[in-house]
Amino acid sequence: MNQNETTSTQKLAIAGVLTAAAVAGSLISVPVAGSKCAPVQHMVNVFAAVILGPWWGVGIAFCASLIRNLLGIGSLLAFPGSMFGALCCGLVFRLTGKLAPTCAEALGTGILVGLAAYPVAKLLMGLAPAGFTVYMLPFFISTFAGSVLAFVLLRVFEKSQILHTVRR
Repeated sequence: MNQNETTSTQKLAIAGVLTAAAVAGSLISVPVAGSKCAPVQHMVNVFAAVILGPWWGVGIAFCASLIRNLLGIGSLLAFPGSMFGALCCGLVFRLTGKLAPTCAEALGTGILVGLAAYPVAKLLMGLAPAGFTVYMLPFFISTFAGSVLAFVLLRVFEKSQILHTVRR
């Protein structure tokens, strides 16, 4: 087995663990305005951004959202909620290479996902949201909590050299 195959296998294994963590972590959610705010998903988004990159993060977010919906523990809002966040985190980390701006995912995700959630709720879920920006605060709260958790854990991993080992 060559180095590329090992790297792909390792990335796939990490993606599987992160997907499982996002699904299991969705049991810890707060219902707000028809959405289920899942801070663990946003923590996973930051982890995926730092360890694997934006496209792996989007794939993890999609798989976790699909599994959550199939199991009845998520809503359709999980798709934009997690996938936009994963993409934002991944692109910010790729551009900056720094942890702190990546964990500021809450601002971009809160705004972008808050706006993207409205048509999903109205057209696909049959809900009648009070306004176009009604989902911004719930998503901001969820992403903020997950980003803080990710930042703390990744700093611990960074100081103990675990993060360097996983990212190589």
